[in-house]
Amino acid sequence: MTIEKLNLKTGEYETHLNRAGKGEAILFIHGSGPGATAFSNWQHALPEFGQNYLALAPDLIGFGESSHPDPAPNGMRPWMRLWIDQLIHLLDALNIERAHLVGNSLGGSIALHLLMEAPERFDKVVLMGPAGAPFQLSVELDRIWGFYEDPTEAPMRNAIRWFAYNEEFILDRLNDITQMRLKAALRTEVRRSYEAMFPAPRQRHVDELVVPESALKKIDHPVLIVHGRDDKIVPYTTSLYFLEHLSNVRLYLLGQCSHWIQIEHKDTFHRLLWDFFGGAI
Repeated sequence: MTIEKLNLKTGEYETHLNRAGKGEAILFIHGSGPGATAFSNWQHALPEFGQNYLALAPDLIGFGESSHPDPAPNGMRPWMRLWIDQLIHLLDALNIERAHLVGNSLGGSIALHLLMEAPERFDKVVLMGPAGAPFQLSVELDRIWGFYEDPTEAPMRNAIRWFAYNEEFILDRLNDITQMRLKAALRTEVRRSYEAMFPAPRQRHVDELVVPESALKKIDHPVLIVHGRDDKIVPYTTSLYFLEHLSNVRLYLLGQCSHWIQIEHKDTFHRLLWDFFGGAI
């Protein structure tokens, strides 16, 4: 399966897009780790779902090869506005009236904000280890968002280890993944954007990602939540919160799983999405 990489004008900014397949669109929204890109998050999902769908994975503004505003806005609220506008503009640029959504971590909160602002543009929704619910900032997430306080190999290596439950799963690739993510994170424009997103104190960024209860109750889209029981970055209690406040929702909780479901448990993740979206292979 060929993954096409292209740049598109989306409002005032450019979006770097990974695209595979054709048919109904699935928009994959990545998370917020240092050096994260759409491809690093969705490298397995793109060829998998490109078999039957139009799989779209953009770098969010401020990440990877998409635009990096200069000066960069400070904190989550203005960045969220950029991301919502970016993704709606992306659908418009591709002449897509309606798409499925898959949001990972930070991307889960973005997906819910999209449903709050433009519900008519989306159909089924998958939230994976999602932010967007109230929770106490973990030490792990504080270190990840505060990576540039010590932007060296050891903290990046630790962050990668926290994403996976079973270190044996990534042990033979840990050095390569660390070096790849570190190289991406140390680009001047990437660092400028990231430091502006997550300045200390960082609990306020968790709080600003929260979707109001009144908005959650109005969401009637079919929602599948997938979360690792052993996730120390975004605790599974966020998904229990969404289970309580969303109406058309189901939850799949995986034991022996941390924050990298789409990589560490990719076969289970893919099977759940195939069943949920109604595709066939």
